[in-house]
Amino acid sequence: MDQLKLAALDAEDLQVLSAHVQDAVLKVGDIRFFAADGHLVLTMNRFVWDKAQGKPRRGEQLERRRAALSFARVSDLKALNIRQDEKDAILSLLAISFEPGEEPSGRVELVFAGGASLSFSVECIEAQLADLGSAWATDHRPQHALD
Repeated sequence: MDQLKLAALDAEDLQVLSAHVQDAVLKVGDIRFFAADGHLVLTMNRFVWDKAQGKPRRGEQLERRRAALSFARVSDLKALNIRQDEKDAILSLLAISFEPGEEPSGRVELVFAGGASLSFSVECIEAQLADLGSAWATDHRPQHALD
């Protein structure tokens, strides 16, 4: 089994994680913030982009995997356009960005489709992405309208 396990300790590493979680889907209820520990965990179904390179081809094998994305040393979590009382609402993750503050701190933003986002302060970048199990086939390749 070729499960992905990555860590991010700087902004460049975070860009790699962002590429791997682009178009991941998750429920609002799959977002957990443990304020006492400063730990944020999101479980998601990520689209495996490294298996779907180039233009779509007829009969290509597309897949998704259950994965966990976690951040340590998190504080000041803010949600925009996310109804926290609707635990079954679906979010589509588009990107992860980092705005540096006083070294090594900064602010991370998780950008979702439809204008939703989560942003939070970090003492330093300390993130992990890990697949949690086997892949499953999907017929749907994410597509985005170009503005």
